[in-house]
Amino acid sequence: MKKTIPETQHILEKSPTGISGFDDITFGGLPKGRTTLVAGSAGSGKTLFAMEFLVKGATLFNENGVFIAFEETGAELITNSASLGFRVDELVDQKKILIDYIKVEPAEIHETGEYDLEGLFIRLNYAIQATGAKRIVLDTIESLFSGFNNLAILRAELRRLFRWLKDKGITAIVTGERGENSITRQGLEEYVSDCVILLDHRVIEERSTRRLRVVKYRGSMHGTNEYPFLIDETGFSVLPITSLGLNHSASTERVSSGIPELDKMLGSKGFFKGSSVLISGTAGTGKSSLCAHLAYAACRRKEKVLYFSLEESPKQITRNMLSIGLDLEPFIKSGLLSFHAFRPTMTGLEMHLTNIHKIVSTENPVLVIVDPINSFVAGSNLWEARAMVMRLIDYLKLKNITGFLTYLSRTSEDIEHNFISSLIDTWILLKDIELAGERNRGIYILKSRGMAHSNQIREFLLTNNGIKLIDVYSGMDGVLTGTSRIAQEVRSMEHELQLKNEIEHRKRTLEQKRKVLNARIEALQAEFEAEEEAGLKQINLELEKMQRLNNVQKEIVKKKQGDSKKLNQIKTESL
Repeated sequence: MKKTIPETQHILEKSPTGISGFDDITFGGLPKGRTTLVAGSAGSGKTLFAMEFLVKGATLFNENGVFIAFEETGAELITNSASLGFRVDELVDQKKILIDYIKVEPAEIHETGEYDLEGLFIRLNYAIQATGAKRIVLDTIESLFSGFNNLAILRAELRRLFRWLKDKGITAIVTGERGENSITRQGLEEYVSDCVILLDHRVIEERSTRRLRVVKYRGSMHGTNEYPFLIDETGFSVLPITSLGLNHSASTERVSSGIPELDKMLGSKGFFKGSSVLISGTAGTGKSSLCAHLAYAACRRKEKVLYFSLEESPKQITRNMLSIGLDLEPFIKSGLLSFHAFRPTMTGLEMHLTNIHKIVSTENPVLVIVDPINSFVAGSNLWEARAMVMRLIDYLKLKNITGFLTYLSRTSEDIEHNFISSLIDTWILLKDIELAGERNRGIYILKSRGMAHSNQIREFLLTNNGIKLIDVYSGMDGVLTGTSRIAQEVRSMEHELQLKNEIEHRKRTLEQKRKVLNARIEALQAEFEAEEEAGLKQINLELEKMQRLNNVQKEIVKKKQGDSKKLNQIKTESL
């Protein structure tokens, strides 16, 4: 019989970092009691990643830490960390974090002769005992090994250092500079480390972007993709795309658009709450106006709305919407409607996504509008833009937030070029309808998952009282809108009136004929009744006459019988 190994014997214990998103892609954090290498070029964020690991350990997980710096002093580290919102000085005063700056001078090493790490072990041991540390950072490893010329000795001392940390049960981060043809300059640290994290800060089309990749992770599953990350005033944030998965719930609750005719096109109930809705169309078809109408309707229901504008300022939007009877200013003042306007080219896509995440998590909206999403494509790789929008949609669905996204099409037939169409639950198309020298707007629903919806094109009107949808005229000449529709409707009304008059004339003619017929019937009926009465009288007279004749005949018979009796009596008497 095969022996079953207890689960606790083969699951690697992990130390959570507390870094947003990172623990998701590593399924729990860094390997506990082991050493992790964080490598990257200058400015990629190695030191800040390591510092946040210590700060979150001390503040969230009750694990004190030691930061051994070889390039920056303790004061410099404290000042730099303050830009992320970390009060490292307070943690130092509370003896939860100890910062030790070790100055390594290659000239002094050369003068003293042989160089090893024995002194470092002593200082590390003292720091661990002084703070009860469970976490240690060595930043950066190249400075420590600058005194080694012998590669064999370097490898041996490096292994000894990592083994010493592992024997102490310390979860350690060692930072290293990126090499030209290897992860680190020496090309050794990545082989003796249990976990290797690579940070990259690159510039694409004049815009900087940051990426993180878990190169290896002994004894554990981990995400292997490149993940965007962000360093801002709240710290280090990793944006995992695969960790979100497709586990979000699907609400059956419906949300009204605020436009009765549009709700009717959507099964008379509106959109699904928490679904993703795409509104696409060429310039001037009314995408922003429709979004503003949706926001207006949600605010009237006392629902929080976030409006991310990528092309217009909030003041411009509120001014323009007054032309269709939508006053958004009261909702802005009450806090129900919050505008966030920025240019997509201002920062990298990951920073935009992170900022949206933070704003959404802070304000907890019911509805989010992004207008337009294809602005992210400008100056960016199409795949990156699609990945960014996919993350946003997944995030909103995870929060059960209804998302409205607009897309500026190049032409009215530009359906196949929409780069996120497969991610969308409901797709509304606004299109230009040009006829007889006039341009009008049309709206129809290309798809709406999970509900019955109209397949008809409706005319889309921007009026002084908001958006109105009316039936278009479909005839032998195709779909008619605007004045062509009105003219055709007038012609149709005239034709209908003519038919109505003809029908009324025919009805009157038939009525007259019916009256004549009824009069004839009445005359015939009266004539018949008179003849019937005369006939009945004659019949009665004939019957009376027959009755009298019968009576006479009976008297005659009776008389004959009486005479016969008398004759017989006379004969008898004479005998």
